[in-house]
Amino acid sequence: MCRSVEDAAIVYGALRGMPHRPLAPAPAPRGLRLGVLRGYFTALLDPDIESIVEQTYVRLREAGVELRDVGVAHASDVAAVYTLIALAEAAVYHAKTLEDRADDYTTNVRLRLETGRYILAEDYLRALRGRDVLIREVDAAMEGLDGLLLPALPIPASTIGVPTVRIGGSDEQVRSITLRLTQLFSVTGHPAITIPCGRTPTGLPAGLQIVGRRGRTAALLDLARSVEPHVDMNSIASSGRPTPPPPSTS
Repeated sequence: MCRSVEDAAIVYGALRGMPHRPLAPAPAPRGLRLGVLRGYFTALLDPDIESIVEQTYVRLREAGVELRDVGVAHASDVAAVYTLIALAEAAVYHAKTLEDRADDYTTNVRLRLETGRYILAEDYLRALRGRDVLIREVDAAMEGLDGLLLPALPIPASTIGVPTVRIGGSDEQVRSITLRLTQLFSVTGHPAITIPCGRTPTGLPAGLQIVGRRGRTAALLDLARSVEPHVDMNSIASSGRPTPPPPSTS
């Protein structure tokens, strides 16, 4: 969405209605302590993506960043928690438009929204309790650390319209696998940013996701600016190499 983390910080400030001021130079990353999310987050990874991200961790260590493996105990429950909360709340938000202009929605989107109308209140409340558990576990994983690291997507970009992708010896739904590593932070509200970190042998991009503390988006952007020169392959490569895709925030 932006060509650099600095540009993302400018956009963030504009969205908050803050006057633009030049950013101070990013501090060197030496001394930063970051958690590398393992377990659920590395159980299903395309080999090329895994290799690129692990190489990025090596570069960060060489730059003086301390990396520590961490996990989130109930991360595998996030899809169920997300689905119950997102569909129920979306159904409420879209209720009037669904009744007045249902044909303006694509079939798949309309079906998902209408499904939200049938979620029981008790299931929605259970999902909210599940979200509280996940928030506490992500906070705990970040204890004593400056942020968390993991791939942005488990796979390279898939062909438009293809419903499944082969990974880990099984066929996975593209929609589910695409959400797998970002969904948790959409549920918990922890800010996250993705920085390009390399390309697969076929030229498709890989991204490193950096997660910050809840309510600390500005601090996350400062952290990302600090590590960007050692993550973004555009910063590392010579000027003659192709420019990777820009970072994106969520």
